[in-house]
Amino acid sequence: MKFIASSSALLKQLSAINGVIVSNPVVPILENFLFELEGGKLTISASDLQTSMITEMDVTSDDQGSIAIPAKILLDTLKNLPEQPITLQVDENTYGVELVSANGRYRLSGENATDFPKINKVQGGDQIDVASEVLLKAISSTIFAASNDELRPAMTGILMDLNAVNATFVATDGHRLVRFRRNDIASDVSANVLLPRKALNLLKSTLTNDSTPVKAEFTDSNAYFSFGGFQMICRLIDERFPDYENVIPLQNPNQMLVNRMELLNSLKRISIYANKTTNQVRFKISASELVISAEDLEFSNEANEKLSCDFKGTPLEIGFNAKFLIEMLNNMDSEQVTLELSEPNKAGIFVPADADDNEDLMMLVMPVMLNNYV
Repeated sequence: MKFIASSSALLKQLSAINGVIVSNPVVPILENFLFELEGGKLTISASDLQTSMITEMDVTSDDQGSIAIPAKILLDTLKNLPEQPITLQVDENTYGVELVSANGRYRLSGENATDFPKINKVQGGDQIDVASEVLLKAISSTIFAASNDELRPAMTGILMDLNAVNATFVATDGHRLVRFRRNDIASDVSANVLLPRKALNLLKSTLTNDSTPVKAEFTDSNAYFSFGGFQMICRLIDERFPDYENVIPLQNPNQMLVNRMELLNSLKRISIYANKTTNQVRFKISASELVISAEDLEFSNEANEKLSCDFKGTPLEIGFNAKFLIEMLNNMDSEQVTLELSEPNKAGIFVPADADDNEDLMMLVMPVMLNNYV
């Protein structure tokens, strides 16, 4: 088995799927890339048993064969090679791999490709087609709110709720909740799938911000994504997602319109002076003014700033975790945002003031108990 490829093109394909590979996997061969060559088409796979990614590239070869090649040593070699044609040849008897560049030869030990776990393709599932930029925004707008708590596995992923009218993506960690809805994505069959965070992070780093079509297919246990020469198969989280609609307050008579970047930058400054355990900031909202303040009694640190806003409702004070607010505002792209409130002990809701007609984004954050400082 032998082929010639561009060093930078091969590095690009390997880097795109390398995130799947974990150190010290349950099955040692999963520290390898699986190379499968047939004619001038090279297929490269990586897997951790839960998530698998496959990419294809054109190479110069008339051979066919397969080999498992250690990922780290191959990637490190390619990263330190200048752009040039390289030849990779395999001794199918010893599984020895030799990489030949313009000025050097590098030998490493591969493994028998038949020992690499078989990657099952998803077949016969519910299918939707979506533009890459739309799926990328849906993931980017929600994934930061997913929980890291492995004791609550249902919250470590993103819920994708499909029906004939729209598609809704939801993530929550119990302190905040993000719901992203697209009216231009629909499915003939209603389906709820809970996608794991790791797989979606890999997808996020691979998707392009353009109209490249993505085919997504779902069964009861797996999800399959195919786009631009890449394929990803991941096992779904087999848990029940919280009934998120019940936690969204419907009556929010107090509404504040404010410039998103001004609020974001103010929070970044004020949060420096907040208690490092609670990250608590206080919002004091009146008709035309928002006062943001924070205090850390332990170190006698305090700060406050005033922002102009357009507020309709009853003046109130409410506390939030600044870290959560900063993450939420960072993952919006509208010029202005509306904060909808009912009472100081009820969740606040951020929505973009100028959203796409096909898009409905809502970010909910729970308040924190205010300290008794003025």
